[in-house]
Amino acid sequence: MHDDHDRGLLFDLQIMRRRQLLGLMAAGGGALMLQGCGGSGDSGTTATSSATTTTTTTTTTTGTGTTGTGTTGSTTCASTPTETNGPYPADGSNMANGVLSNILNTSGVLRSDIRTSFAGLSGTAAGVPLTLTINLVNVNSACAALADYAIYIWHADALGQYSIYDLPQQNYLRGVQTTNANGQATFTTIVPGCYAGRYPHIHFEVFRSLATATAYANRSLVSQFAIPAAVCQAVYAAGGYGQSAQRFTQTSTASDNVFGDNTSAQIAAMTPSLTGDPTAGYTGSVTVGLAV
Repeated sequence: MHDDHDRGLLFDLQIMRRRQLLGLMAAGGGALMLQGCGGSGDSGTTATSSATTTTTTTTTTTGTGTTGTGTTGSTTCASTPTETNGPYPADGSNMANGVLSNILNTSGVLRSDIRTSFAGLSGTAAGVPLTLTINLVNVNSACAALADYAIYIWHADALGQYSIYDLPQQNYLRGVQTTNANGQATFTTIVPGCYAGRYPHIHFEVFRSLATATAYANRSLVSQFAIPAAVCQAVYAAGGYGQSAQRFTQTSTASDNVFGDNTSAQIAAMTPSLTGDPTAGYTGSVTVGLAV
């Protein structure tokens, strides 16, 4: 007999749909139920929002990613450059401790708060809280919101270590969310630490739907966010981040081996706008542009 807690992301999706349908039936919404059977995994039912994004990014047509621009009102968006998924993605593209690692097929990965380990593992990542909203837009359609896409994010903990790889008994700081009707997905995590050789960052992959978010080969985009320098300085100076403060003085986006080949406009667009402090935590948003 299979344990419902380890049967994978597709099983979770089926359970979510079944619960939604039962809820609608209980409320007497039979007609609405019939209209809603497509679900987020049905590419033929993608919703489009006319709402404009709340974060302004700078137009550029250069870089390593697919190019494209679009505008709506005073808002301008650009294609987000493609970046490496690095050595610690756990998306089915490499091995971790001798085993092919793919967290995307683990039941429970669909979640907004990624600070704790899941699927039978226990542990919570210490660090300054960060609530990040990702706005996903179509640069080929006047920055229209892209609903029902799936976004997977992962990053290092406060000491610069990655779950599954550096920490085999943890799988925290990894999770998947689907974008809502406004093209938004929100994650609660921590400000990542700084490890030697890299500027502080958050990795992410975008998939066309939750149903396709099962392996790296299905992704529409892989890239990274750069943490604002002022946030890094304040958080690391407050303590609890190991050698991050010292390491941060030895790096910058210009010298980084990932961000270093991007233009200043691209770096600005890939850097979330955050407000807060090390005591209360940080909240903010960033826009990701796809040429759909």
